[in-house]
Amino acid sequence: MTQHEPQPEQHAEPVPASNGPLVTPATDLTDGEWHHLHPATPLLRGGIALIAILGVIVVNLRDRLIGVFFPQWSSWDYEGDAIDLVVEGGFVPIALGVVAVVLVLFIAGFWISWRMHTFRVTDEVVEVRSGIVFRTHRKAPLDRIQGIDIQRPFIARLFGAAKLQVSQAGSDANVELSYLRSAQADDLRRDILLLASGSARQGASLIAREGGLIEQRVAELLAPELDPDAAPPESVVHIGAGRLAGSLALSETTIIAVIFLVGGIVFSVFAESLGPLLGVLFPVIGIGGYQVSQFIKSLRYSIASTPDGIRVGFGVLSTSNSTLPPGRIHSVQVTQSLLWRPAGWWMVRVNRAAQASASTSQQTQSTTILPVGDLADVGRVLELILPDVGDRAAILEGLVSKGDDEGWTNSPPRARAVRWFSRRRNGFRMLPGGIVLRHGQIWRDIVVVPEPRVQSVALHRGPLGRAMRLSRVYVHTVAGPISPAIGAIDPDDARQLFEDVARATVEAGLRDRTHRWRSA
Repeated sequence: MTQHEPQPEQHAEPVPASNGPLVTPATDLTDGEWHHLHPATPLLRGGIALIAILGVIVVNLRDRLIGVFFPQWSSWDYEGDAIDLVVEGGFVPIALGVVAVVLVLFIAGFWISWRMHTFRVTDEVVEVRSGIVFRTHRKAPLDRIQGIDIQRPFIARLFGAAKLQVSQAGSDANVELSYLRSAQADDLRRDILLLASGSARQGASLIAREGGLIEQRVAELLAPELDPDAAPPESVVHIGAGRLAGSLALSETTIIAVIFLVGGIVFSVFAESLGPLLGVLFPVIGIGGYQVSQFIKSLRYSIASTPDGIRVGFGVLSTSNSTLPPGRIHSVQVTQSLLWRPAGWWMVRVNRAAQASASTSQQTQSTTILPVGDLADVGRVLELILPDVGDRAAILEGLVSKGDDEGWTNSPPRARAVRWFSRRRNGFRMLPGGIVLRHGQIWRDIVVVPEPRVQSVALHRGPLGRAMRLSRVYVHTVAGPISPAIGAIDPDDARQLFEDVARATVEAGLRDRTHRWRSA
């Protein structure tokens, strides 16, 4: 169970592949043996907290330290102080011994935890074992992988480390390797995706890294999120800082914060008191901080196609990039708020079977494929994430159309009572390989569900719907920010949609081979 250091590249004779292209693992971490994580893992996972605790202690003792080194500047009364009692009582050796024992226990605990935290990658699963007292053993079958994320927090990047997360369907089902060497994480992701794709494999051939340790660290800090060896070095979409800042400034969240702030100022003026302003100031500061963090995290956005799926990257100081294998996007939503319409901006989100095992902001980023872009950007992104859906131009035309387009089945005139402004844009369309649902005139959106990703379809008609002769159709996919459904539809049209979706889903499921995409 030792970690193998990278060796110079070895050349082996190719072995013919029987069911897919020949692949060469980039590291020896997929040899089926147990391996350890990055040596700095104890420091990155728990040592930072220990340093923070020591920092708090130093801050609390700053007055005493000033008194020791600069007594003329100190006015602190030490009488009755705990440290004073220790010194006067002659307990200094005992106190130092206790501190030393605690530090040794902390360090020993971190080291043992690192030794007990191992992983291995076989031809079928990724396994992780961890824990000292309570042992945990997690497995991620390769054919059920929904994506592989690599996160590089700023502190970890200084150590040349990265966190690799194998995303699985279900709550708290992800398998995390934190931390690996940064270059090692990229290589391991490549190997796992190759094994999951159904490719034949060849003996390990390790990639040699050029340059010394310092050169490698600098290269990792400055490297783009797109690996030139796996994806085109240029993203198909470029988001400028101005556009990103403008999209956040024109978001509903910012507008609500401004309304609260203005309201607080007005009430404070009339009440001649700062109470109302202070009451809204802290929530507004919180919202502002969240928007700033979203701006920083969304900088350096990139998206490109790889042989093993779509690569999406974000971040400047702390970076994150995800690889979504083919067939792991279950639905796509293109939305535009009223405030974005003059600029012609759109957002693209997706439903994934995997759920981010982190904060809400990271969950949002894991489902946001395009934070903001124009119609041309949306077209390029849809080309990447919906390769099997035909006539994508009809989707773009449907985004900006006022309604009654040829090929769309919209709500009947009697639905105007429940769709006051959007009746003409409320409808659906069957495209080759996908179901398209369109909603909204003020807040516009289109939802696309690839046919193989449909879990079920349901036809619903409540009391109001029966009275107005209107129906609703649900196209069920995995849970996420998108809920594909279309309401206020004529019952005959809804029944036809129900039958078409059910038939197309069965036929597409029989043809689908994305679970082993390279062997298809």
